[in-house]
This record gives sequence, structure tokens and C-alpha cells, in this order.
Amino acid sequence: MSQQEILVDSSQQVRNNSGGSRSRNSVGLIATGLVGGTIAALYVVAAPFVAPALRKICLPFVPATTAQVENVLTALRARSGTLVDIGSGDGRIVIAAAKCGFQASGFELNPWLVWYSRYKSWREGVHCSTSFHISDLWKVSFAQYSNVVIFGVPQMMNQLEVKLAKELPSSAKVVACRFPFPTWVPERITGEGIDTVWVYDAKTFSPHLQQEKTKETTQGHDMNDT
Repeated sequence: MSQQEILVDSSQQVRNNSGGSRSRNSVGLIATGLVGGTIAALYVVAAPFVAPALRKICLPFVPATTAQVENVLTALRARSGTLVDIGSGDGRIVIAAAKCGFQASGFELNPWLVWYSRYKSWREGVHCSTSFHISDLWKVSFAQYSNVVIFGVPQMMNQLEVKLAKELPSSAKVVACRFPFPTWVPERITGEGIDTVWVYDAKTFSPHLQQEKTKETTQGHDMNDT
């Protein structure tokens, strides 16, 4: 082989190696882009699920167990009419209640969960008996509901107790899941452990509210007299 032929062959090998390196680099860049895009997409989807847990007083999304759903329905077995799930999550309580004949609504801060709940209710065939709202529970009046379900956290139960006592009709029932209300006395308790539900009758906690109002009014008069 002549020197010229050797030089030509060497040049060809260099070009081939360079082409292979560029190809591998391109594949690496594409793979990196795909991984980065996937991570970014997961962050966008997951952020609304995690964000509520960062609030001072929140309803973090913890899906209800099958036993919890059954206990709620058992507690409301003899009931009918309107029902609201405060912090409705993925809508399973609302959908289950609708299947039992309730006109059921859910209030949830997380828009992804609300959209999923609406899709799920349509898929389950109960979209005409359900409604889901993106809303802060402290900015909503629950006066129109005769049945209330709440998966609360201890930090909020005192304030929610006062709010519901002010707004609910005397015929209402309240079902608390996971954590009971601090001063109300339940008429019955169903289930055990994390699946426990406490059932409250509005007739029993309305007098408590009236006592609080009377106490506040008396204190106000005393301050004015002084």
C-alpha cells in the first residue's frame, strides 16, 4: 500500500470515528432531554398534590380506605338529601354517596383532584348527582347541606366546629373521619383505628353554640358597663 493510500485510509477512519462520536453525543443529548422533560412534567403534576400539605392549616390528600368509605355510608344509611365532603380529594366519598342516592358535592383546593373527581364521576355514571368545586372551605357556607363528611386534621377542628355550628341546620348530621371534634359529643362511633368515624347530630351541638354566643354577649355587656 502506498503512502498516499495509507493517508487516505487514516483520514476515512478519523471521519468515521468522528461521525460515531457525534451520533453518540446526539443520542445522549436526546436521552438527557427526555429525562429532564419527564422530571419537569412530574413536578408540574405532583406540585398541586404536595402544596396543600405546606399550608398552616390544611387538608392533605390522604385517600380514604375502603373501610372508611363503608363506615361513612353505614353512618348515613338512614339519611338522604344533600351531602358535602369537605376536602373531597379524589372524590371517592362523593361518588359513593351519589350511588346511595345522595345529591353529593365535594370541596377541594387541589384543582388536579377536582378535575380527576369530575372525570371519575362521569366514568362511574353519577355525574348528574355530583358536583366538585375548587374552593377554600373557610370561604364556603355549608348551610344548604343536611349531611357533612370531613376528613380533617387536629389543627383545624376547633375552628371548623364553630363554623359548622353556626351554619348547619338543626337536622344535619356530621361525620368526622380520622379525628373527632374537640368538644362535641358523638351520638355513635363506627369502626376502629384509622377507619373510625364519629357521627354528630346538629341538635346536640347547636345549644353549645348558643351558650358560647350568650357568653360572648355577656362579656361584651360587662366590658361596656365598665
